[in-house]
Amino acid sequence: MAIETILNGLQDYIEYQLDEGNTSAEMTPEILEKLKTPMPQPPQTHSNTSTQTGKDHAADLDAIKQTIASCTKCSLHETRTKVVPGQGSAHPEIMFIGEAPGADEDKQGQAFVGRAGKLLTKMIVAMGYTRDEVFIGNILKCRPPDNRKPMPDEMDTCMPYLKQQITTLQPKVIIALGATAVQGLLQTSTGISKLRGTWMTFEGIPFMPTYHPAYLLRNPSAKKDVWNDLKAVLKHLGRKPPKQEQD
Repeated sequence: MAIETILNGLQDYIEYQLDEGNTSAEMTPEILEKLKTPMPQPPQTHSNTSTQTGKDHAADLDAIKQTIASCTKCSLHETRTKVVPGQGSAHPEIMFIGEAPGADEDKQGQAFVGRAGKLLTKMIVAMGYTRDEVFIGNILKCRPPDNRKPMPDEMDTCMPYLKQQITTLQPKVIIALGATAVQGLLQTSTGISKLRGTWMTFEGIPFMPTYHPAYLLRNPSAKKDVWNDLKAVLKHLGRKPPKQEQD
């Protein structure tokens, strides 16, 4: 074997021992034989801990929020008061997705804070969570004028932001609220009454469609169906609801 190979191996061996904190090392014929092949290298350390333990979700979410705040990709930026990127835990088990902000959300920059939002809060509490323990957002990050239904091209334009959030959050379950949200996410024309309560997937994550809280305000009798959907989510997560299920 060429002397250069032996010398390179010897250098690697010495550097390895020094990295391990050893100030001396025994040299035997067996060790010299092993030097014919490269020595194992010591573990590398990095000053950037985010590459070791996973990225800082909160920081990533904030970066997405800043991008959304400056977005002018569709005409909705001309009429919005505030963007509504969504809010909640950076490590949620559940992510709720609605269709678009309303007037209250547009004023406050927070998702689901109006009458429908109050009902959603009750739903979340009934499941045994708080709003801070889940993530709540919409497909659209800006309010459509007069609370009109989101246009398909608007949802398509805004969808990359939502997908970035989902990739960052990695929730265990997504709950889609209402027909527009479900149709926008799944690119389907099937009605919500046929889809609700049926397990699907979105971006590889279990996905449960159900009625929007605003629909429940108009049709209280549908609350039972939604509660069954939410209990199915809890069962999937290995959880049980608190004793008092709902009002």
